[in-house]
Amino acid sequence: MNTRKFFTNPYGVAASAVVCTALWGSAFPVIKRSYEALDIRPDETAELLWFAGLRFLLAAILILIFASLMRSNVGLRRSALPSLLKIGVFQTFLQYVLFYIGLSLSTGMQGAVISGTTSFFQMLFAHFLYADDKLNVRKAAGLLVGFAGVVAVNLTQGAFELRFGAGELCLLLAMAAAGLGNLFARDGSASLPVAYLTGYQMLFGAIGLLAAGASAAGGWLHLDFTLASAGMLAYLAFLSAAGFVLWNTIMKYNRVGNVSMYLFLIPVFGVLLSALLLGEALHRYILLGLVLVAAGIVVVNRKKEAPHAEEAVG
Repeated sequence: MNTRKFFTNPYGVAASAVVCTALWGSAFPVIKRSYEALDIRPDETAELLWFAGLRFLLAAILILIFASLMRSNVGLRRSALPSLLKIGVFQTFLQYVLFYIGLSLSTGMQGAVISGTTSFFQMLFAHFLYADDKLNVRKAAGLLVGFAGVVAVNLTQGAFELRFGAGELCLLLAMAAAGLGNLFARDGSASLPVAYLTGYQMLFGAIGLLAAGASAAGGWLHLDFTLASAGMLAYLAFLSAAGFVLWNTIMKYNRVGNVSMYLFLIPVFGVLLSALLLGEALHRYILLGLVLVAAGIVVVNRKKEAPHAEEAVG
């Protein structure tokens, strides 16, 4: 089975998306451990951005080395530079700068719930950018069910305050940047190899994050790594490299509306793996959340019974 057949087969898409979201979900407990090991506090934005920059710089290097070993041409093409810079700005730089700033100004639960809005933004942008990927009643229903699953997963993570301030705005903008960056990557993959595209956009995004971290700190930053914290950084780089290459490949071969729902699995896996790796309580709502997310995926991807069975929204 070649790449296109695998990533357009429903079972291949589901398996790939689950692996991808499980990798990204595992980042939550590992990042938490990394911050503890490096004594980085949630309000230390410069250190957070610097750590993220190192993570994505290492991830970019891993991807480009892998592409080179696979005999792919990894030389930077001048014609591809505008596209790579645009993707790097949105998919890596803006997403993580806004995310870390927003998380420092918001509660953990609100951050987790708002992080589930990437699917909304991807499908909304796709509605306006692609004529064959319009929002409709079925997709809207699936989104609501899936988002309800994200809320259910986080019900016991803390007090959920219905407020909207600078932190929440930054988090929403981060998810919007992520959604738009994913679409830019999808468009770019039509003319560029996915590993090449992902490696270079991540490299440019990482340079921006390192520069932002150094600027916020007023100069060069240094983190005291131990063997354990270095190992965690290496794992985070690996999951970023593997996850983004896998997700960009999924996006390349599929309609945005059909695969965006899988992103709701990230916070579900985050809670599950935090319970396993950090010993956090595994509450009964996790099962309800998983069921709702799965139901949302099924609703969005079910076949229409008739051409006139649903109408586009807007």
